[in-house]
Amino acid sequence: MPSALHLRCPSRARHAASRPLVRSYLRRGSGSGNGATGFVVDVPAAEPHVQTLTPAPAPAPPAAPAPAPAPAPPAPLLPPASIYTAAVAAGTLKCKIPLGKAFVLAVLAGAYLGFAGLLSFTLLNTVPGLLSTNPGLAKLLAAAVFPLGLALITICGGELFTGNTALMPAAVYEGKATWGEVLPRWAVVYLGNLLGCLAMVVAVVATGLVGSNHVLPGLAVAKTSVPLGQVLVRSVLCNWLVCLAVWMALAANNLPGKLMGMWMPVTAFVTVGLEHSIANMWVIPIGMALGAPVSAGAFLTANLIPVTLGNVFAGAVLTAGSYSLAFGRLGAAFNGEAAK
Repeated sequence: MPSALHLRCPSRARHAASRPLVRSYLRRGSGSGNGATGFVVDVPAAEPHVQTLTPAPAPAPPAAPAPAPAPAPPAPLLPPASIYTAAVAAGTLKCKIPLGKAFVLAVLAGAYLGFAGLLSFTLLNTVPGLLSTNPGLAKLLAAAVFPLGLALITICGGELFTGNTALMPAAVYEGKATWGEVLPRWAVVYLGNLLGCLAMVVAVVATGLVGSNHVLPGLAVAKTSVPLGQVLVRSVLCNWLVCLAVWMALAANNLPGKLMGMWMPVTAFVTVGLEHSIANMWVIPIGMALGAPVSAGAFLTANLIPVTLGNVFAGAVLTAGSYSLAFGRLGAAFNGEAAK
């Protein structure tokens, strides 16, 4: 039997639990030739080479996109060419409005002017003697609050004939509408304004807030006593200012700007004493209802009809026509340029 000598590494006990052992047989020849004597040596296995793997760093999250720049606030006031563009757009919409809807909005507009007239002439009537002692101040006080009517129409919604005499033709001049669309809507809005004003005449008289001693009867007589030529010129100048008030309201992008834009031209025409056809639909009939010696025929022939014609000329020619010559197709045609 061959004998074996077990030699163990001194640190075997310490590493036995942690590393496997490698058993090696060392052979060497013996002199007797009948066997071999071997040494069995238990040595600890070589520690494997351990490579520490460092996990790759997580990819950085994508950077948040830069916030879009805030849009620039709208300009507080449009330049003149842009005002005309806005007027054309407004006129185009008005030319497409259904006739029934236009009539309802026109009645409202007439009523709103009735409110403005009531406020204006109540203020004038409640300052005793002011009209005779300081007529300029009296007219200014009355005029300063009359823009309430146009403000209600513009902000709350309404169809006013005198403003439409500029807005709708502007759409026609730029090829956005036709006269066949304009004329029926003018007629419907005119009748609606008249109905709204007359309804407010009935309502105001029913309140008992006005009487025969009011300034309105005298004003009705005065308005129907002006020579025809003067009436025509006053009506042209009046609606030119009113249409410019509409233009200025379109120019502003906020409520204070719109109110201020409307206030100045309307205050001017009332203070001066110009003739507005729709306002007169309330002023003269209520004066008649309070006892003014004015007939319906005199109201129509001496005031309403000529004032209406002058108002139309101011809106369609002086306002819409002049700005189309300046910024639109009429000007392009006049200068031999291609229409936009």
